[in-house]
Amino acid sequence: MRSTRRATAWFALVTALAVTLAGCGGGGGGDGAGDKPVEGGTLTVAIHQDPASQLDIHVTAADISGLVLRNVFDSLVEQDPDGSFKPWLAKSWDVSEDGLQYTFKLRDDVKFQDGQPFNAEAVKANFDHVSNPATKSQYASSLLGADAYKSTEVVDEYTVRVNLSRPYAPLLQGLSTTYLGFYSPAVLTSSADKLVVGGKGITVGTGPFVFESQTAGQNIKLSKNPDYDWAPENATHTGPAHVDDVVFRILPEDTVRTGVITSGEADVATNISAGDVEGLEANDEVKISSTEAPGLPWSAFLNHSRGVFADQKVRQAFQRGIDISSVVTSVYGGVFDRAWSVLGPKTPDSYDKSLEGTWDVDTDLANQLLDEAGWTKRDGDGYRTKDGKRLSARWIGVSGAREDRDTLVSSFQADMKKIGFEIVVEPLDSGAYITKLQSGDYDIIDWSFIRADADILRLHLFSTMAPIQNASWVNDSHIDDLTLRASQSTDPAEREKLYQEVQKWVIDTAAIVPVYVPKAIVASSTKIGGLRETIYGWPVLYDVWTTRK
Repeated sequence: MRSTRRATAWFALVTALAVTLAGCGGGGGGDGAGDKPVEGGTLTVAIHQDPASQLDIHVTAADISGLVLRNVFDSLVEQDPDGSFKPWLAKSWDVSEDGLQYTFKLRDDVKFQDGQPFNAEAVKANFDHVSNPATKSQYASSLLGADAYKSTEVVDEYTVRVNLSRPYAPLLQGLSTTYLGFYSPAVLTSSADKLVVGGKGITVGTGPFVFESQTAGQNIKLSKNPDYDWAPENATHTGPAHVDDVVFRILPEDTVRTGVITSGEADVATNISAGDVEGLEANDEVKISSTEAPGLPWSAFLNHSRGVFADQKVRQAFQRGIDISSVVTSVYGGVFDRAWSVLGPKTPDSYDKSLEGTWDVDTDLANQLLDEAGWTKRDGDGYRTKDGKRLSARWIGVSGAREDRDTLVSSFQADMKKIGFEIVVEPLDSGAYITKLQSGDYDIIDWSFIRADADILRLHLFSTMAPIQNASWVNDSHIDDLTLRASQSTDPAEREKLYQEVQKWVIDTAAIVPVYVPKAIVASSTKIGGLRETIYGWPVLYDVWTTRK
C-alpha cells in the first residue's frame, strides 16, 4: 500500500502525465533572418499548456515546466542531440572505477541571478533539497538516483562529489535535465515553500533569462540576464542572450497556436498538430522542424493487478486485436510513426529494432486467445461472456485529449467490438483521473513519457513504482532484476542487451501496448534565426535572434 505522502508527492507528476507533451521541435533558424545575429527585441513563443503551480523544478515532472524553465536554470552538464554529454556549469568530471563517486570541477565565474555565487556549496544545497523527504520530490529524486543516491560532498569551493550507494549509470543524463537545475541557495533557505508557485525573486537560477512575471492562463515573461557568460559547450555564441525578452503565450487550442504563427503574432509555436504540418510547410514565412521523442511512446497500460487483464491471454488478445498500423496512419497521415517497442527509436543505445513488424494485428489469433481464456459465450450485444460476466475493460483518460488521441481510442474500441471485447471509455476531469490512477481503479490508462535514457523502463516496470509510473502494476522479480542491473551497468553494450531483453518481455507478455512514437513539432517564423533544439526537441532560445520590428 502506498503512503498518502508518496501519493501526494506524485500529484504534480500525474497531472503532467495526463497532459504531457508528445514532443516539440527539431532544427534550425529562419532564412529571412540572415546569418548575422541581431541584438534586442522580444521573442514570442506560443505554448500549449500553463505550467502554473508546476514551477518547482525539483518536484514537477511536467514537460512544459522543463521547456519554459530550461531558460532560467542551468545544469552541470548538457546532453547533445547526439546523446553525448558536454560541459556546462561543470568544466569536467571524473567517475570512480566502481561507479560510486562522480567528481565535478565547477566553473568559478558563475553567479545566480540574485548575485549569489554558484559553487560546490550551492550544488550541495540543491541536491540536499532534492533528496530531503520533506521536498516530496519523485522525478528529480529518481534522476539523482533515488535510493542509489547517498550524499553530496564539498571537496573545495569549486569541486563537488556525488556519492552513490550503488552504481547508477543514468546519473549524467539526469544531471543534464532542467529538473536537476540549480536554485539560488538564498531562495532555498527563505522560500522553499513558494517554489511550486514561483515568480520573480523565487524562480531564481543561473540561466540566460530571468523570470519576470506570470499571468495565470495567459503568459509568462522572461528578461535577458545581462551577466550571463557561461553557456554550454554546444551553444553557438557566448555572453548574454540576443533577445531582450521572451514572452510565452499560453494557447491550449492547436488551431490557435497554428494561427498565431501564421499571422506573425508569434515567433515560435510548440506542439504543432500533425494535421497542421502540411499547411504550414506550404507557408514561405514559416519553418517546421520535427524531432522524434526519445523515451516511452504513447502507450496503453493494461492493469495486471485486477480485472480481465490479470490474464496474460486477454492482454495479448487486446494487443493483437487492435489495428495499430492502420489507425496511426489514418489519424496522423505519416507524421507520427507506429510504435513497435516500449522505447522510441531515438532513445540512446537501447532500442530493439528487431521487434519491428513482429506483432501486427491478427484478429484470428486474438479470437483464439480469448477462446483459450474461457470467454467463449456471447451476450445479446455480441460481447463475449464467462460465468455470466461480460468481457469488458474501462479505459480512463483526461477530458480533452490532444493529438487526436480520442480518435485512436475510439478506433481501438471498434476493433475490440469485432472480437466481442467491450471497451468502455471514461473521460474524467483531472481530479477524478488522479484519484482513480492512485487507487488502481481502471483497466487501461495511457500516456507517453519523454526521457533520453532507457532507465525510463525501470520507472514504468519496477514493482515498487506502481501505480506511478508503473501504471500496468507489473510485479515480476525478473524484470525488477533486469532493469536494476541495467541502471547499475556502466558498460553501454551490456545496458543495451539488458534493455532489449526487457523490451521483448513487454511485447511477449503484452505488459504495455505501445501505439505511436511522438514527435516534437515546432513552427518558427523566418524572421528569427539561431533556433536549435534539445535532444527532446524543446526549442533553445538562448541563441535565437529576431529581425522583427
